[in-house]
Amino acid sequence: MEASSRNKIQLVLIIAMAVAAIRVGYIFYERHEANTEPAKKEAPPLNPDYYVTPKKIYAYDLKTAKKELTAQPAWVKVGYYYPYYAYDSAAHKAEVSHEVGKLEPLEKLDITDVFQQAAPGGERQVMVVFDRGGKKYASAVGNEKNGEYKFYCNEMLFFEDPHQLYKHWPADVWQAIDQHQVKPGMSEMQADFAIGVGLMESGGDENDKTMDYPNGGKPLDVSYHNGKAVEVKPGTKN
Repeated sequence: MEASSRNKIQLVLIIAMAVAAIRVGYIFYERHEANTEPAKKEAPPLNPDYYVTPKKIYAYDLKTAKKELTAQPAWVKVGYYYPYYAYDSAAHKAEVSHEVGKLEPLEKLDITDVFQQAAPGGERQVMVVFDRGGKKYASAVGNEKNGEYKFYCNEMLFFEDPHQLYKHWPADVWQAIDQHQVKPGMSEMQADFAIGVGLMESGGDENDKTMDYPNGGKPLDVSYHNGKAVEVKPGTKN
């Protein structure tokens, strides 16, 4: 073999060994860096509220609705939204032409009866009867037309005590909710439980927004940042 050929082969071998050495060194460097990197922050735990699964009822006609709705107390899920009316026991009828008011946030209802009565458009409303202050009232929980029933009981009511469903909430939060108050640090759900349904002001988003709450005639504006109340102030009556 000529000297020039041997030199070329040696040069190629040297280059190959150098490349291999660099590669091995880089692998060890990557492993070292991975071992010396600060531990990554763990993802925050999921909100315990996500694990709450309220009981539902599965009524499909008047008979099953009466059986299920009178089997246990109910609590109003969306306050100051659903109207209620005086109930005439003798006529077995709700005076739907005269709204008494709106069901309050987390108001406890002991439902004693379920009935139907005519409504505009050929429908019949499904109404529940409950006592309040020694008087009987009624509120709609669904409707029926041509034998087909549509119930919104599960969207309207809890069928288990919310205090137990959300018992992981601190005692001071529940105290504020029971007093129909909103305080900084409360979540939007907690505020809804305290003062009912609200409407978002224009220009807000899920991270920063202000909600206007009618609050049964005592309006409040609550500003939220990342899901927590940061400011609570009186609202404007319409």
